[in-house]
Amino acid sequence: MRKDGGKRFIKPVGNPNDARGLYAAMRRYLEHLAVKGYTEQGRWGAERYIRDFIDWADARSVTHPQHVTRSVLERYQRWLHHYRKKDGAPLSIASQRSKLVPLRGFFKWLTRSGELEANPASEMELPRRMRRLPASVLTADEVERVLALADTASPIGLRDRAMMEVLYSTGMRRMELARLAQTDIDFERAVVLIRQGKGNKDRLIPIGSRALSWVRHYLDQARPQLAWNAQDNILFLGLYGESLSATWLSTTIAQYVERAKLGKHGGCHLFRHTMATLMLEGGADIRFIQAMLGHAELSTTQIYTQVAIRQLQQVHATTHPGACSRVRAVPTLPDGLDPQPASENAAEALLAALDAEADEADGDDSSLLH
Repeated sequence: MRKDGGKRFIKPVGNPNDARGLYAAMRRYLEHLAVKGYTEQGRWGAERYIRDFIDWADARSVTHPQHVTRSVLERYQRWLHHYRKKDGAPLSIASQRSKLVPLRGFFKWLTRSGELEANPASEMELPRRMRRLPASVLTADEVERVLALADTASPIGLRDRAMMEVLYSTGMRRMELARLAQTDIDFERAVVLIRQGKGNKDRLIPIGSRALSWVRHYLDQARPQLAWNAQDNILFLGLYGESLSATWLSTTIAQYVERAKLGKHGGCHLFRHTMATLMLEGGADIRFIQAMLGHAELSTTQIYTQVAIRQLQQVHATTHPGACSRVRAVPTLPDGLDPQPASENAAEALLAALDAEADEADGDDSSLLH
């Protein structure tokens, strides 16, 4: 499956001219998601995986929603289990789940809207998540070894160093980095605005002085050489002035980690996980870390809804090894909140949530029928 520079798919699936076919039903479902306020990225992800199913089904003469039965979906699930990528590797459990979850929503909507009498996906059982050891994270020294590999004498190397510094300092998600605009960084206040993060929510978070310095160098020395459109406000650009995709970012960052020969692997999410772990080890309250990460409430901790940015900046400066802070003051909490040191269970829950994010990212990176 391919897509062009925007969010439109090129390859047709099923019969686009059949008003009662699976493709037309998918278009109606995507319109429903748009009306409900789903983001463009969320709708694109749903379409991507429903298209995979329609392509598979069409090859087996399953062309209309009414043709899809529980046994058809079970066959598709078995096919995903036995599918092998070009390198011979099977799809991960996370990838299989990513391709099945949108189908449950699709057929649930078809049933509710009256297009199907019964939901064939109502009893679909997703592959069970495998319990795995916690993802590896980098030490502060290892991060410096990775960062030092960027050739800052070149525009691309300077851009990569600035990107990694931002990831390390803020722990933002790769898609959030890809969408970051020049105007989202406030150098004077040392904060960065994340627009429409996961869940379509905005958040304002601190960014360290060192990261800001590298971004400033990139803006002054590298970005002018990469930008071809003066009106484009996207911060980090590709070699030909184009915006960067989330998958490309993960691959590029992972290559730097591999070159460092640390015996550890990972891309953008490795920096996100590392930031959270190092701040946790530095003594940051988990609630502040969650505010940085943009996490929803975890059942093991009591999360407040508002965090003063100045207090969050203080926590970041005193617990993040790359924040260049000389004062290791004890961070204070907003009025009315008692200090609540992170319990072992709360810390495990936070790291488990990060692992789950990594699984989702793995699923997003996988693709079928190329």
